[in-house]
Amino acid sequence: MAETAVATKRPKVIVCDGNEAAAWGVSLANVDMVAVYPITPQSSLVEYLAKFVADGRLDAEIVDAEGEHSVLSVLQGGALAGARTYTATCGPGLAFMFEPYLRQPGLRLPMVMSIVTRDTLTPQSVWGGHQDAMSVREVGWIQIYCETVQEVLDTVIMAYRVAEHHDVMLPVNVCHDGNYLSYGAARVELPEQADVNVFLGERNVNWHAALDPSRPMGVDPLTGGAGGPGPKMFVKYRKGHCRGMQNALKVIEEVHEDWARLIGHRFAPLIESYAMEGAKFALVTIGSMTGAAKDAIDEARARGVPVGLVKIKTYRPFPAQAVVQALGSMQAVGVVDRSVSFGWDCGPVFQDVTAALGRAAARVPAMSFIGGLAGADLTTDHFARVIARVAQLAQEKTPGATVWLNETD
Repeated sequence: MAETAVATKRPKVIVCDGNEAAAWGVSLANVDMVAVYPITPQSSLVEYLAKFVADGRLDAEIVDAEGEHSVLSVLQGGALAGARTYTATCGPGLAFMFEPYLRQPGLRLPMVMSIVTRDTLTPQSVWGGHQDAMSVREVGWIQIYCETVQEVLDTVIMAYRVAEHHDVMLPVNVCHDGNYLSYGAARVELPEQADVNVFLGERNVNWHAALDPSRPMGVDPLTGGAGGPGPKMFVKYRKGHCRGMQNALKVIEEVHEDWARLIGHRFAPLIESYAMEGAKFALVTIGSMTGAAKDAIDEARARGVPVGLVKIKTYRPFPAQAVVQALGSMQAVGVVDRSVSFGWDCGPVFQDVTAALGRAAARVPAMSFIGGLAGADLTTDHFARVIARVAQLAQEKTPGATVWLNETD
């Protein structure tokens, strides 16, 4: 665990959007290598990084690759050589890099990659949604979702501590919403570089696999076959990968606590409970929609409606125990997704929440709500409708079909 201290001085305050905030996080983390390919709504993020390198703010090798597949392939070579690496993508770009994306966690290579979330094709869409990130949720990357621009900056830095931890050694996606966070400007506090250096500690990236000419090794061997290591090695890798994911839950909590002590910015590491004291039913959100949901909760509470909210911050590994602890005694739960699980006709976060609640002592009825697709806004009015429907569910105990919030807007 890196040493912690008290912040050296008052932080510098700037106004920036979520893409610039992510770039500042990368710069403060002192990465060695960045590979980029622009795609809406991520493009300005890598443009900021290129400017930081050109201006001498970031001393990193920047690779302008010919496509996203090459972007991540290049970074895997850098990571194997011991570099701290970064990239960002979304939508079709994430789909194009899927082969090396699938390979990265299997190699146990730590890195950080921002997904500036957007809806996927087809019909054509360049606007925000969570479908791209949700489509790769089972590949083995850690996934963390941000609510605010400040949280984007801070989480990018914290993600390196998580990824490079000896008990984790896995890549991390820091997801922030396209349009609403990528282009939404807000007041942001920049931590001091000296404090970030203390927080991240001595550089020790890829301690187990860094390429060294004096210590040659094979990387990613073929398993199975006559005379080969066979399924036993494959199982060992898969089991170790799962163990690293579960280890990450504790590490993420520790890292957030260290960050709060050093920098003074406190964010919920796994889930955030909001107005849950005395609540009889609750909403579940993820990402930037949470701000409007909190406003709707405040309005409902002022009218005496006993509703609370749980925001998912860490989505993979899924914080099942924390979710059960927060929601297991509720009379009803409504989960709002910004993406679709096609096979289940509901939202993917809804699937995970209901699976976790299967471990609760009592049955908790739950409903799926889908909204905000293709950049559509989710307003306090939408969340007021969700609250009313979940209050009804708490009385009737019979969940209805998935509710599509923007269908008639």
